[in-house]
Amino acid sequence: MKILLADDDDQLQRALRITLAARGYEVVAARDGAEAIDLAANAHPDLILLDLGMPRVDGFDVIRAVRAWSKVPILVLSGRTDSAEKVEALDAGADDYVTKPFAMDELLARIRARARSVSDEGADAATVRIGDLTVDLVAKTIRSDAGDAASVRLTPTEWRLLELFLKNPGRLLTRQMLLGEVWGPFHANDAGYLRLYVAQLRRKLEPVPAEPRHFLNEPGMGYRFEP
Repeated sequence: MKILLADDDDQLQRALRITLAARGYEVVAARDGAEAIDLAANAHPDLILLDLGMPRVDGFDVIRAVRAWSKVPILVLSGRTDSAEKVEALDAGADDYVTKPFAMDELLARIRARARSVSDEGADAATVRIGDLTVDLVAKTIRSDAGDAASVRLTPTEWRLLELFLKNPGRLLTRQMLLGEVWGPFHANDAGYLRLYVAQLRRKLEPVPAEPRHFLNEPGMGYRFEP
């Protein structure tokens, strides 16, 4: 499990990195909000530990930025005890809030709880409906209600793109995020790739490809999958 640790307190960050690594977690670290957003997009963490009082971009804006394209669990670590700020962080999209100073055993228990939650959600999302099609993300099959599994075939790249859409229902996925996830960071400006493959998914999966109901374009921003 990879954890993004975003905190500008060098002493706390060093202690957490040692503790988490000793328990088998892979840790990537950010010391300001802008770096945290960049690593959230490019390092693909399974969990984010986030301080609210970050330089350059504060923690609230980090949460909002990440939530624009990802459902990765965000656990806030903050010395702010005001209930209004806790509510603001949770409303922005944080999954949990731990007040500093905290007991390390409590933090580790919260991390394990989030990991179990993600595992359970992943199992539930293994099969997704798109119109009259059933997509099995584990078996890599697409069956119509008539039971025909041979009617829809996807390339490996199409599968990677489809999985991103299906794992983020209703969420705006930016062009940069989709390109980075599927084709890598050096293709972040190659919007032509994305348009081509979205068109192919629509042709194969939409009831009326020219009038998409599931793979929707958000002009100037990206795409959104509506089940």
